[in-house]
Amino acid sequence: MNSAEERALLVAVEFATRRSTLPPSAVLARDAARISAGIEEADAVFSAPLTHDSESSLGEFRELVVSAGAVIAGEVTQRRPKADPATLIGSGKVDELAGVAASTRANVVLFDHDLSPTQLRNLEERLPSRVLDRTQLILDIFARHARTREGQLQVELAQLEYMLPRLAGRGKSMSQLGGGIGTRGPGETQLETDRRKIQRRIVQVKDDLEGVRRVRGQQRQRREAVPVPAVALVGYTNAGKSTLFNTLTKAGVLESARMFATLDPKLKAIQLPSRRKILLSDTVGFIRNLPHTLVTSFRATLEEVQKAEVLLHVRDASSPVRDEQKAEVEKVLGELGVLHKPRLEVMNKIDLLSDEDRAELIASGAVTTSGKLGLGVEALLVRIDAELTADPVIEQTFTIPQAKGEILAALGAGAVLRDRQFIDNTVRMTVAGPASLLGRYREFRVDASTDRTRGSGGDSQSPDPLDPEPGHR
Repeated sequence: MNSAEERALLVAVEFATRRSTLPPSAVLARDAARISAGIEEADAVFSAPLTHDSESSLGEFRELVVSAGAVIAGEVTQRRPKADPATLIGSGKVDELAGVAASTRANVVLFDHDLSPTQLRNLEERLPSRVLDRTQLILDIFARHARTREGQLQVELAQLEYMLPRLAGRGKSMSQLGGGIGTRGPGETQLETDRRKIQRRIVQVKDDLEGVRRVRGQQRQRREAVPVPAVALVGYTNAGKSTLFNTLTKAGVLESARMFATLDPKLKAIQLPSRRKILLSDTVGFIRNLPHTLVTSFRATLEEVQKAEVLLHVRDASSPVRDEQKAEVEKVLGELGVLHKPRLEVMNKIDLLSDEDRAELIASGAVTTSGKLGLGVEALLVRIDAELTADPVIEQTFTIPQAKGEILAALGAGAVLRDRQFIDNTVRMTVAGPASLLGRYREFRVDASTDRTRGSGGDSQSPDPLDPEPGHR
């Protein structure tokens, strides 16, 4: 099925005690008038208005639907005091929803809410279209964007684990083969008809993922053998992480305004102003109510976040709900157990702010960038330098024979030159650079007692800041 044929009816539910001032009869009359007036289907909104926060959530849900490749045929909103255990929205609202789905020719109904197996079964029995909830929609987007074997396995595991308790009565959506939203990945098979087969497949996928983790662990051990600190970009989806990553690394990874464009982690080495090298990683974006099955299934990918020394929390400075997005990101970071790690907040997309708002943000002392225009990148690199404690920058003086050209070249490329003098056939040079590099050439040091270590807390005396690594001399 082509994406143009996938017509989605969006359903947003807000649970609050305050109800609409319009009586139900007036609401239905208004909706009927809108239909008879021939309002554009993509703009058709039925029922009670939502609060500002819920409207922002609905806007995000619209972006998710577009990222899944669907056309929005209409929207239905509802405010109610609590969820109906049978259908979430109540029996009367289900009947109304069936009529709206028919009038807008929607072939899938998408709920901006998670549905229990019972609710999902009851809704599919009474609606003329397939029914998907928020988690299924996000899983579908992940299935679209997974490119590596690891990413595909992680998506399949999340889909299977979500599907397993929801098999009963899913004939309408599960009988259709791929093409539509919610039918990518394992939904394209007939595995769902046999619970035992799904359970066996889950075991197989977990075994395959464990193999991927072992390979990733071996790669990480090889990287850790060389002291290169890791820095991870984290943040809300569509905060501009990949654009900023490209600006910092010139890596050319996919940049997209669509949600979850980056699914598989990207690693790239860059050099800081101190000449230290770091490994910068771009990771999957977080989102409001990120399904726990995804956090669990993507544990291998998110290990890059857990192993990082510093986290760069990239925030969309232009978002009206940036504080709520920050809270959601920190919630996921808490699930990963990394809230104790040093975090540097980066207010991105400042090119989208007004001059006044941009000046106010900069005056506050925040780290401000525009990944798109390259603004604030040099200042960001300096701040990253200051946050790192591993492989500290130290200052040392060496006397090196001019015949040792390879040593002179290594120090020239990996450290910052402070002073240099040519004495007879030697070069006396004072440099500031990573301790791991300067420690290799300690035999040429002039006076170890004068070495100065530069850390985040200032200069300190250090007679022997770093012993050379075995095999480096």
